[in-house]
Amino acid sequence: MFGLAQHCRESWESYDCRFSSLFFCVFSPFDISIRMPRHQIRSPKSTVDLSPVLRDVEELPDELSSQSMFGNDLPLEIEVGSGKGLFISAESLAHPEHNFLGVEIIGKYASHSAGRLMRGGVANAIMISGNAEPLFEKKIAAASLEAVHVYFPDPWWKKKHRKRRVVNETSIRNFSKALRVGGRFHFWTDVLDYFEQTIEMIAEIAPEFGVPIPEEEVEATHDLDYRTHFERRSIKHQIPVYRVRYEKRF
Repeated sequence: MFGLAQHCRESWESYDCRFSSLFFCVFSPFDISIRMPRHQIRSPKSTVDLSPVLRDVEELPDELSSQSMFGNDLPLEIEVGSGKGLFISAESLAHPEHNFLGVEIIGKYASHSAGRLMRGGVANAIMISGNAEPLFEKKIAAASLEAVHVYFPDPWWKKKHRKRRVVNETSIRNFSKALRVGGRFHFWTDVLDYFEQTIEMIAEIAPEFGVPIPEEEVEATHDLDYRTHFERRSIKHQIPVYRVRYEKRF
């Protein structure tokens, strides 16, 4: 159960961390993180109609499903914390046989991601601006999802704030309930502490997920050929990324 986490820890400890003008390292007894500057995000022009690809949580139907959101019965995948929308835009283009919902709690990021979907001309992806947790608790039927994706969530470094983490006991139970048997949960992070705690937590509270399956890094073929902007940034600065997926067994 802990072999994968141990392998990742050894990889992390072998990483040679140097100060530079691009990033700096923060050390504590519990966490090691890489801090790097973020580029200012641009929202689409106010004249752009994002309504085909953007919904506020207050505008959602009582039940979130492919039928209620897209008018069809294609398998539905949800990304929690879409950020700038690189994953949902690329994945929805690559897999028109599935529908995708991205949930982003920060409004300007949700709008930015929706703008990316709009420019891509996709018909099988919609962004939701708001908090994902109530949606999983109240609006997503049991065994209705093909996959849940969580990539590079905020680690909430302070111990007193860790209850705010996107991946916690409540969310894992909600994700498991929402996934069909055989459905997938993808979790990637560049924070070893977060990764190890999540692996241990899932093993304890969600045996139906089985063992974590490592996901290998895929070599990029162009500058935006990454799952998210965080993955792009981490790889370019040689920061270890810990990638696993789970497949619901029962």
